[in-house]
Amino acid sequence: MIKIGIICPSEIAYRRFLPSLQKANKDFTFVAIAIASPEEWFGDLNKVSIEDINYQQKREMVKAQSFVDNYGGEIVVGYNNLVTSNDIDAIYIPLPPALHYHWAKKALKAGKHVFVEKPSTTNLTDTDDLIKIAKDNKLALHENYMFIYHNQLEALSNVVKKGEIGDIRLYRISFGFPLRQLNDFRYNKELGGGALLDAGGYCLKYGNYLLGGDSKIITAQANNINGFEVEMYGSATMKNKNGDIAQIAFGMDNDYRCDIEIWGSKGTITSNRILTAPAGFIPSYTIKKNQIIENHNLPVDDTFFKSIQKFSECIQNADEREKQYKIIHNQEDLVEQFKSFILYHGEKK
Repeated sequence: MIKIGIICPSEIAYRRFLPSLQKANKDFTFVAIAIASPEEWFGDLNKVSIEDINYQQKREMVKAQSFVDNYGGEIVVGYNNLVTSNDIDAIYIPLPPALHYHWAKKALKAGKHVFVEKPSTTNLTDTDDLIKIAKDNKLALHENYMFIYHNQLEALSNVVKKGEIGDIRLYRISFGFPLRQLNDFRYNKELGGGALLDAGGYCLKYGNYLLGGDSKIITAQANNINGFEVEMYGSATMKNKNGDIAQIAFGMDNDYRCDIEIWGSKGTITSNRILTAPAGFIPSYTIKKNQIIENHNLPVDDTFFKSIQKFSECIQNADEREKQYKIIHNQEDLVEQFKSFILYHGEKK
């Protein structure tokens, strides 16, 4: 039984991770939730009032108490105290992206397996460093792009393989959502915000999946909006060694879309909620052949649970760990390719 602790009483940890972890109770047991110590939260305490410190601790403690009341475990004050605890085997990290590297590295160096929310880090150098530490210490490092485990992806691929829409001419993936609260970490550069690392990461991962895992970025565009310090929307073209193309578009101040379009020589497949289908949701797809249109349901699935199962496999199986190291590296490499294209061609506007 793997004893797992959570860094930060975040909403996704409470609403998605722990309910799924309960289903995996043969492999995992939840033992602790950590809140940041005043030093970890504020840094230099000489610049912070006692009132602010007390408010921060009380607020985080209230959040953490709801975890304990509903799921058991105990509250630990200090992320560092959690990652170095002898009572913990694995750590779940749902912090903002810019904090992933620091705490994942501490956890790995303390001998803990790491389940980290996407993206693994904010750059390829840091991601590769985590992979090296994990590999050297025979530890699991798992990045939670859970949508990739949904049965609907394989089901759609099987429709294509059967020749229902002929030869593939183009894949088009769109993922964007309306503006959130302005204090959301996604709009904060220091916390690793930006549309590329958020919505864009999903599109890059699915595009690479559709193209067989060997795709490259051949065009990229990132766009800013007045009043925001991070890119708010963007697009790219991906190509594999066979010349197949996936076009992706993403954004964080957009009309909601979460679509795949597969355009073939004899028909077109479209499906929405391709990246965000929750447990119990019945996804569907439309297949159009000229003027003939058919609608079909796709399998129901629980991707968070399956992602946790994959984490368990990584812990138990060295070969599976190696596969995940490569998958994580390839994902961050695509993000780096996007950044490099923008830097070289000056396309960010």
